[in-house]
This record gives sequence, structure tokens and C-alpha cells, in this order.
Amino acid sequence: METVGRVPSEPGHAPPAPPPPPVAYEGVWRFTAPALDSSVPQARRAVRDLLAHQRVPVDEELMASLLLIVSELVTNAVRHAALLSPEIAVEVSLSRDWVRVAVEDNHPYRPVALMADQGRTGGRGLLLVTAITEETGGVYDVEHTANGGKVVRAALPLPGAATSPPPLR
Repeated sequence: METVGRVPSEPGHAPPAPPPPPVAYEGVWRFTAPALDSSVPQARRAVRDLLAHQRVPVDEELMASLLLIVSELVTNAVRHAALLSPEIAVEVSLSRDWVRVAVEDNHPYRPVALMADQGRTGGRGLLLVTAITEETGGVYDVEHTANGGKVVRAALPLPGAATSPPPLR
């Protein structure tokens, strides 16, 4: 007797596992903000509140790392791109295994992580972003946009991530 819709398994071999169902927190959210200093804490709050609302499984350390990245990327856009980009965009992408944040502005300058001298209080933002992404097994990238601006992205693995980093583009 043949069973319809079922492939019989060979002796000694388990049938292939079905793909895991999507998780409730997966999705992409994007918001814009003026290129003002006040947008930095607002962006942090928005990202923190989104992750809490979506019930993303982030521990305290991962949340702190992610919010530091958001702060640094938004601060860089506000400080260095506001003249040509009075508005910035922040995007959060959530998958089963990864959380990705991206900050986009309309300034063509591609940021570079500089070694800051000991006497300066600033200039270490991208060094922090790079260090955090490397330490957590994440990835960081900068890409020019079609409109001549740029988007800076960082992706961090969620606890128990089973896949390699997502493509940042």
C-alpha cells in the first residue's frame, strides 16, 4: 500500500528535517530622524524598545553592544553628514539568528576607523563598532547608495546562532 504525500525513508536514514518555522520577531523596521544630537538617544530607545516589543532573545551584554553600535553610527552621521544629509535613516533587520542595524545618510564620505590619540575624547566610534562586531562574531560594512550617500551596517549574532553572518547588502 502506498502512502500519498509521503516519501518512504531508506532503512537506516532519517527523512530530511523540515525547515524551522519562522520566528515571531523576524522582520525589517526603518525610521528616519533629523541629523541632530537629540536623535542619538532617540535611536537607541527606538531600537531597544523594538527588540523588547518583538521579544528578541538578546541578553544584557548583546543589548549593550548593539545599542553602543547604534549610538556610534548615528553620532557619526549627525556629526559628519548633517551638512549634506539633514535626515538620517535607521534600519533594524531581525532574522532567526542575527540582528542587523544600518544607518544611512546622503553624504558621500566613507567613514574610516581612525586610531585616536590619547588626548582626544572622540574619534574612536568606528574602532568600537569594528571591535564589537569582531568580538561577537558579527560583521561590519560600509556601502555607497544609489543616491550618492552611504549606509553603514553591522550585524551581530543572536544567542545560539546556527548560521553564518547574513549578507550585509
